[in-house]
Amino acid sequence: MPFKLHAHRRQHIPKQKHKVTNWGEYDASLRQRGSLTVWFTDEAIASWKAEPRKTRGGQLRYSGLAIATALTLRSVFRLALRQTEGLIGSIIALLGPDLAVPDHSILSRRAETLEVPHMRSVAGPVHLLVDSTGLKLCGAGEWLVKKHGTKPRRSWKKLHIGTDADTGRIVAATLTGCDIDDASQVGPLLDQVSAPVASLTADGAYDQDGVYDEVAARHSDASVVVCRRAQAPCRAAPPRPRRRNAIDICTGSGNKVAWLGKKRQATTGAHSWRRTSTASSE
Repeated sequence: MPFKLHAHRRQHIPKQKHKVTNWGEYDASLRQRGSLTVWFTDEAIASWKAEPRKTRGGQLRYSGLAIATALTLRSVFRLALRQTEGLIGSIIALLGPDLAVPDHSILSRRAETLEVPHMRSVAGPVHLLVDSTGLKLCGAGEWLVKKHGTKPRRSWKKLHIGTDADTGRIVAATLTGCDIDDASQVGPLLDQVSAPVASLTADGAYDQDGVYDEVAARHSDASVVVCRRAQAPCRAAPPRPRRRNAIDICTGSGNKVAWLGKKRQATTGAHSWRRTSTASSE
C-alpha cells in the first residue's frame, strides 16, 4: 500500500478523548456565535445629522459618525456600496428611528475625507517609529510595455508612516510625491498623533535640524533617536574571528610573531607532507 509505507512519519490528528456531556449547551453556544444585535443609542441618533457649517459651500446632511457606521458595516460584512445602503436602510426600518439613509454615492465621496480616530490600547506617551516607502503607480503604462515594448516614465509616490512601537499600529500617515524629502513630513505626522510623544526613532535621512525643531516645538520632552548604518549597534556584538584571531585563541597568545611562527610551521608541514607523499608514490 502506498500510504502505509511512511505511516509512522505522518502527522495524525488525535481523536477526542473526552466525551461532551452538555451537548445541548454546547450546541446553543455554537448558534450564539452567529447572533447579531444592533441598536442605536440616543447620542448616536442625536448626532446622526451633520452640524451646519459656517463657511461657503454645500451643507452636509450626514455626520462623520453616520458615514463611519455605514463603512464599518461594509467592511465587516464585505459588501458593496449599494448593498451597504440597503443594509443600513433595513436596520433603520427594523429599529424604527427617524433617520435618513446615506446614499451609496455619498458614502463613496465621504470615505475619501473621513477622519478615523486612532485607538490606543496602551496608555501613556507614544514611542514613534518614522519611515517612508515607495509606491509604484500601475496604469496604462504597464499595458504599453507589454504590447509595444516601450519603457514609459515611471510614476512613484511616497508613503510616510509613523508607527507606535508598543502596539505596532500605524498612528500617522501621509502620501506625497517622489520628490518630497522625508524629513519635511515629520511635522504633519506629529500633528496626527494626539497622545504625547516620548521619543521619535528614524534613520539617517531624518538627521536634520528641522526635524529636531519640529519635535521640540510640539513635544519638548521628546527625544530623537537617529539610527545610521555606520553607527555602532546598541549591543556590542563580538567581532567575527579571522584566521589570525582564530589561531590566537587556540594558542592563547596575542603576539604577532607567535602567529607568524605558527603560520610558517603549518606551511612547512604542508610542503614536507607533499614531498613525503611524492617520494612514497615513486
